[in-house]
Amino acid sequence: MLKSLFGGRKSYGEPIVIVSGLPRSGTSMMMKMLDAAGIPIMTDAIRTADVDNPNGYYEFERVKDLEKETDRSWVREARGKALKVISWLLKDLPDDNAYDIIFMRRDIDEVLASQNKMLVNRGESGGENDSPGDEMMADAYRSHLASVRIMGKKKPNWRLIEIRYDDSVRDPAAVARSVNAFLGGKYDERRMLTAVDSKLYRNRKDQLPAAGTAG
Repeated sequence: MLKSLFGGRKSYGEPIVIVSGLPRSGTSMMMKMLDAAGIPIMTDAIRTADVDNPNGYYEFERVKDLEKETDRSWVREARGKALKVISWLLKDLPDDNAYDIIFMRRDIDEVLASQNKMLVNRGESGGENDSPGDEMMADAYRSHLASVRIMGKKKPNWRLIEIRYDDSVRDPAAVARSVNAFLGGKYDERRMLTAVDSKLYRNRKDQLPAAGTAG
């Protein structure tokens, strides 16, 4: 789904490319695609690559404080660049910038399985099985995703495209074309393809031990 909002956007300055989505939804992969395409990335590289994200996280630590910060003027430094912002914090982006938002979608069962696996790898969970709260978490995620869509329709400084993670892995050329067109068609799609590693598509729904909810 592509939504274009043009009215008055030039007054906000050069747009900030925001890569967003739920945790474990492919946001790091999309940041890597944009990096390969030649888009400047706003990252401090504090969070380094690990077994869960071998290609790195492309994060900027200060983003995590958006909700509680009163001075968010630093976000302007990302104009003309790509910045990763988890979906829960999109509401806290200051309204004095234009945002081109690439919103990553992934099946909710896969998101939860990937999050549970990450907790195991960090030693923060006793096992890889679904936690008792997964069904409640899935409902909360669905409600949150609906609120993001509603918010996007109300924001005159937002443009938003939704990209499915599984599509990015199965047909990266088509996704690269869509993303490039959304961003003005001036980036290197062939280089974007080099950032997609299908071997890192783990916790696939068709390989999960039990069927659950779809995202």
